Amino acid sequence: MNNSKTLDTAKTQAEQLLAEKGVTLHTKNEFLVNSFVLKKVFKQLMEQYNSPAMTINACMSTIMPLSKTTACMALSLLNDEGLLAYCESDFAVVPACMLLRYISGRPIFFCNPCIPYNGVTTMAHCTAPRKMDGVTSEPARIMTHYESDYGAAPKVEMSKGQVVTVIAPNFQATRWIGFRGKVLKNPDHPICRSQVKVSIDGDWRKLREDVQGFHWAVCYGDYLSELGYALKRVGIEWQDLSTGNSAEKF
Repeated sequence: MNNSKTLDTAKTQAEQLLAEKGVTLHTKNEFLVNSFVLKKVFKQLMEQYNSPAMTINACMSTIMPLSKTTACMALSLLNDEGLLAYCESDFAVVPACMLLRYISGRPIFFCNPCIPYNGVTTMAHCTAPRKMDGVTSEPARIMTHYESDYGAAPKVEMSKGQVVTVIAPNFQATRWIGFRGKVLKNPDHPICRSQVKVSIDGDWRKLREDVQGFHWAVCYGDYLSELGYALKRVGIEWQDLSTGNSAEKF
């Protein structure tokens, strides 16, 4: 952050982002500028270790004091560039995000689930990609990170009517539940910034009974059959709620 060239580049990148159609700023501009500096640091680390993927743990205690922003926006931008970047270092769901990313060719929304009810569920997090289809940037409000009310995080408006694939792995990474959904709306509840309410194509009561784990993986498109084909080769139990397949080990 003491490098004037790096800071000037980050300021220009922030200006370019805010000039995009559908993007508005609802936090301090310096938080957004610092997010581009942090993105550069993350990308340099990935290049140093020749890694296409990264995850970060304890962001509020490790990153925020150094970067003067949150990791949310930087992770979102990295995913939009085709890399794999997730928060919280939850290794129950990170493998699901990686597999779904490589099957679909599209960025993954790593998110917190809400309890399913009446055939719908809401999923939310502060690190959603904007290029959920891999090409087009969805509209977004750049806000603070919800829990800290600090930094920069995108509230991405996902396309209504869009079909999505959702994976819910258990804590032991031995059993995955999957279902197909459809985006109904982007609510504005007092929870993590990017929020998407989806209809559940399948037995939502069974989902509520069987689900384990803190995080889910969400992707534009329907890739349930491809996931089942891949998982039978690694011994992970697969329960596809949208086709009625039982949670059997292939």
